[in-house]
Amino acid sequence: MAFSAGDVKALREQTGVGMMDCKKALEASGGDMEKAIDYLRERGLAAAQKKAGRVAAEGVAYAAVFGDVGVAVEVNAETDFVAKNDKFLDFVKGVAQAVADGAPSDVDALLDSVYPGGDKTVRERRQEMVLVIGENISVRRFARYDEGLCVPYVHAGGKIGVLVVLECENVSDTDAVRELGRDIAMQIAAMRPTYLDSSAVDPKELEREREIQLSKALEENKAKKLPEEKSLQIAQSMVKGRINKFFEEICLLNQPYVKGDKITVGQHVKNVSKELGGDVRIKAFTRFEKGEGIEKKQEDFAAEIADLVK
Repeated sequence: MAFSAGDVKALREQTGVGMMDCKKALEASGGDMEKAIDYLRERGLAAAQKKAGRVAAEGVAYAAVFGDVGVAVEVNAETDFVAKNDKFLDFVKGVAQAVADGAPSDVDALLDSVYPGGDKTVRERRQEMVLVIGENISVRRFARYDEGLCVPYVHAGGKIGVLVVLECENVSDTDAVRELGRDIAMQIAAMRPTYLDSSAVDPKELEREREIQLSKALEENKAKKLPEEKSLQIAQSMVKGRINKFFEEICLLNQPYVKGDKITVGQHVKNVSKELGGDVRIKAFTRFEKGEGIEKKQEDFAAEIADLVK
């Protein structure tokens, strides 16, 4: 059965697969559209296996609220072009919905969860998306909160996804609380805090920082030619101030509030609570930045093109 360029275009629009793959599918199926779709699905599952080892460090970090459940997810692909693909973005939102609905314990459990709107799992839907997008796709991580008032924020089209969880008592103006949550989420996106407050800092990390700062302070004091005991006392005093600075950098509540006038985030939250006549506290937060910590492969595009035209 013969087929036309219009058939190739129609198959591409129906499946989202590249033009050349659609042409090959129609050739292999004798121009039969349904058989061509089956051919692409079968080939797509194989392609998903082949592409699974390729580095996926781009994609989207996303945050949303479903009812009373807040979710943040990171779903990766190989190129930044994918972040603008509507089908990929819909898949990311579906993954977030699956997290909200199924409360999975980890990523493996999430992949085995039912994908919204059908009877397929997230894993099966991911394999289909590999066929549609033509790249390796990885569901990397997620966070889920089902207590408190959750406020999501997505920065720069999915470069960063933030979810802030607030506890409120005796506050009726929830819109004002959400506005506060959004301001805090923007702070988190910009300033990259690791912990909520100083009490949450890992003791080993804190001790390591103390040792580093003490060594630096002692080295600085050598030039002053002070007695050893006096040098140690001064160094220890210097370390206290530097640890406070360390907390300002990594602890959300200790950070200077970027939209305020010489106040901390913690003080800003207290000020807003007072204005609202109740008590608002930041309970938790999650910040995902796409590709964070993933070693990206350095592509030699000239060599790749040369290989293609051989």
